[in-house]
Amino acid sequence: MKNKTLFNSTLVAILVLVSNIAFAEETQTVDHQEMNSAKSRSNIDTDLGYFFGFSFGNMLKEGGNKTVDLEALMRGMKDSLADRTPSLDEQQQLSVVEAVKDRRSEVQRQLASTQIESGENFLKTNQQEDGVIQTASGLQYKVVEEGEGRNPIDTDTVVVHYAGQLLNGAEFDSSIKRGEPAEFALNQVIAGWTEGLQLMKAGGKTRFYIPSNLAYGPSGTRGIPPHSVLVFDVELIEIK
Repeated sequence: MKNKTLFNSTLVAILVLVSNIAFAEETQTVDHQEMNSAKSRSNIDTDLGYFFGFSFGNMLKEGGNKTVDLEALMRGMKDSLADRTPSLDEQQQLSVVEAVKDRRSEVQRQLASTQIESGENFLKTNQQEDGVIQTASGLQYKVVEEGEGRNPIDTDTVVVHYAGQLLNGAEFDSSIKRGEPAEFALNQVIAGWTEGLQLMKAGGKTRFYIPSNLAYGPSGTRGIPPHSVLVFDVELIEIK
């Protein structure tokens, strides 16, 4: 049983997904027991097999393992389902784990390099656009509509409407779509916002182009890949 330890820990996420689907399937069976048949059971088993196969294929591909030996993959799955002893000893498993980590790191490095290059190229070109101003930090902005009154300082709380998107046009957040403006202290947000909002006045509208180092950097966040340049359309409604 010792040789199974690494296999089991590696597949925890998949097992959780399996258990969740199995639970949902069991509940549906109880609710519609009379409607189920041997044929429908066969169909769901086939669909589950394809679903898990496709999902696992995506995971392999994203980890840089597109050239995995499919025959060996199937043999390993059959051995697992039949509760056989793995054909790889613990040292071999550890070697595989290290290889997976190395491939994953290389994929992430390549993606980061591509993201950084595309962001730098965009900002370099965008800086030449009419009306675009670049600050000493690298933040770029374009005033759409001037506001009135004073500029906020970094300790102020502001009320804004905004929409944020990636360079490919994908929108990742929008208070406008939610129908409710956002309120926050300027010293509690990303550096690009802290600096940019201080350039605005109440009632003003500005488009910001925020370099990765003034946003979420190499870590990224939900819906925002690492090293992303962000584009925000912001309306400063109120300074509190």
